[in-house]
Amino acid sequence: MEIRGYYPHIHAREPFGPIMVLYAAGRTSTYPDEPPASGFRFHYLGGGDEVGNVGIVMEDPSGTRLLLDYGIAPTSPPRYPSEAPLVHDAVITHSHIDHLGMAPWLCAHHRTRLHGTIITAQLSDMMWRDTYKVSSIERYPLAWDKRDIDTAVDSWYVHDFGIPWKHHDWDLTLHPAGHIPGAAMLHIKTPTTTVLLTGDFDTRDSPLVSGAQPVQADILFVEGTYGGRDHPPKEEEIDRFIQAVTDVVRRGGTVLIPAFANGRTQDVVMLLHRHLPNLNVHVDGMGKRVAKTHMEHGSLLRDSNALERAWRWAKQVSSKSDRKKALSADVIVTTSGMLNGGPALWYLNRLRHDVKNSIFFTGYQARDTGGRSLLEEGAIDIYGQRVHIDLEIQQFSFSTHAGHQEILDFAKACQAKHVVVYHTDPTHARPPLVEALTAQGHTVHEPKNGESYIIDD
Repeated sequence: MEIRGYYPHIHAREPFGPIMVLYAAGRTSTYPDEPPASGFRFHYLGGGDEVGNVGIVMEDPSGTRLLLDYGIAPTSPPRYPSEAPLVHDAVITHSHIDHLGMAPWLCAHHRTRLHGTIITAQLSDMMWRDTYKVSSIERYPLAWDKRDIDTAVDSWYVHDFGIPWKHHDWDLTLHPAGHIPGAAMLHIKTPTTTVLLTGDFDTRDSPLVSGAQPVQADILFVEGTYGGRDHPPKEEEIDRFIQAVTDVVRRGGTVLIPAFANGRTQDVVMLLHRHLPNLNVHVDGMGKRVAKTHMEHGSLLRDSNALERAWRWAKQVSSKSDRKKALSADVIVTTSGMLNGGPALWYLNRLRHDVKNSIFFTGYQARDTGGRSLLEEGAIDIYGQRVHIDLEIQQFSFSTHAGHQEILDFAKACQAKHVVVYHTDPTHARPPLVEALTAQGHTVHEPKNGESYIIDD
């Protein structure tokens, strides 16, 4: 299925505030003016030698050009990829801001068509508006304004998994990536080669989605977030988490779980419902709206009934009085996942005075975030004040990125001659992954942002 303009309505254009200045990602694009003479060219605008901030331009000698993702790094203030050249079409792998955060700029400046799954399209509006809201609160400029969101929302072409479509003389097909609902890998058949770009992916099943399956490709672009690291066995980590929650509740405390709205909130609520159905669990933040979108597309979930049951079971916080009631809950699951704002800070500010309470992180805590500060320094900025937190803090590995061995097994199963490792830390994660992939017989490429590369065999 392909749906042109998933959002057919025309949005009213609202004026933007004085702090929301137009800020171009770059003054000129560094991308080459002419197509490659031969082979398959790729160029990282961002995400080549860093985690997040992804933007990949691909082109062949015919001049067929495509952009994969165009995100921002959700730091404060955010980091932008380099300015994109003129691209008429972009495939967005999934609805996390480090993969689609710059799409409003792209659509407004280049009138680019966006391609992705229906869940990605539906959630994009929510993610962009939340980014705009945060920028307004924290008073940093964005590369786009609120009016550009309207343009981007009306630029979607929606595709089903496994159904190819034509992009000039390329055949494009989306395959499930196993990262979050709607997350896609992109398979490209050109007249001379086959390419698979994973986006963020995981070959292991999560409560929400089934793991990614390999697809044969000559060239594999693989995210290496967890290069050099293997995840603990999933069931063992779940058992550790469930026992830790039980311990806190038994001593009369409340567990605060800051969780990413898109994917992690739903996973955690489903785990709690499955293993601890007698607990009093409250859910707050944007994850509630995301779950509603997930449930509207049950065919893209591993077990839609399990999500619906868990969501009916958990108490939804929808008012100030609900939020006060949640303070006496056994568990509170809420955004933001890195304690960079949202209801999580409100709850932390009130729960921090009772040492029976605990904070459980279930996802990565990026540099310069409240969560990282709390883990490393035991302190966090709350509403402008530096506050020391005396509560028990634990971290659990519920990542939905493939670990080191999963990446190796996947590359081998794809039978890829060439492997391009991106979306990875170039100092710690990429070197051991490159070494292992090379030993496995692949020709490995280590892209840097702003440089063009050609694979010609």
